[in-house]
Amino acid sequence: TLQVHDGKWTTVTNGKGNPSFDRLVQVFRNGDLVVDDTLDTIRRRTEGQIVDPKRASNLLQVTEDALRNIVMLTDSYKVTHHRQYPPGTKYVYSYFESRGGDYPEVVFFGLQYFLKRYLVGQVVTKEKIAEAEEYIRQHFAQPGVEYDQGLFKKEDWLYIANECAGFLPIEIKAVPEGMAVPPGHPLFTMQNTDPRLYWLTNYLETLLVQVWYPTTVCTQSRSLKTMIAKYFKATGCTDIVDAGMHMYQLHDFGFRGVSSAESA
Repeated sequence: TLQVHDGKWTTVTNGKGNPSFDRLVQVFRNGDLVVDDTLDTIRRRTEGQIVDPKRASNLLQVTEDALRNIVMLTDSYKVTHHRQYPPGTKYVYSYFESRGGDYPEVVFFGLQYFLKRYLVGQVVTKEKIAEAEEYIRQHFAQPGVEYDQGLFKKEDWLYIANECAGFLPIEIKAVPEGMAVPPGHPLFTMQNTDPRLYWLTNYLETLLVQVWYPTTVCTQSRSLKTMIAKYFKATGCTDIVDAGMHMYQLHDFGFRGVSSAESA
């Protein structure tokens, strides 16, 4: 659990924490989005307001595209990781944290986008498995060496497609987006919900750790906004801050200079 008392943050491990004090909230489970916060809610949290997470309606319409094959959205070496776990492994629990940096607090932001974009709904199909298998076969092919059919966990992916209806049996908990948390504490956690698929947790790591980018941008932007307000007040321009006009002093024309709409 991730707990805060009298302004002090504490990470409690090995199931010894008090769930009623846990700041980590279930945001995704078995293919369903659990929390669907608005940008306004997230922005209010960056200002220190306590805003409860908004429950998702789970009526999201997901648009298919060629780059949305979750079977392939991982580091290629992770395809073989299932062979490296100790025999009898049933559950893998992983967490994502900021190890430190230039700011005393990290503003968590961006996970909800990745959940909606890549994980929600029926994301595993036989067609996607076949596409991934062919790509992996070519990727791991070596001259004079026969391809090892056991590298790709095809039977487990088919199990997800058939027995789980294509929904990912994963549970994700996270601090509410927009909340500021000191470095060294978990921002989100992830665990498989089906013991057969212990390897799936860290298979998804490659995609989800991309949340570091929007989190970094949000953290820096909040710091700059705070600095602008501080010096407006220090120079006798409190009325500008009171009117909210300081929110328009941080101009960013970076959209045209970055590699994608996601980066912007």
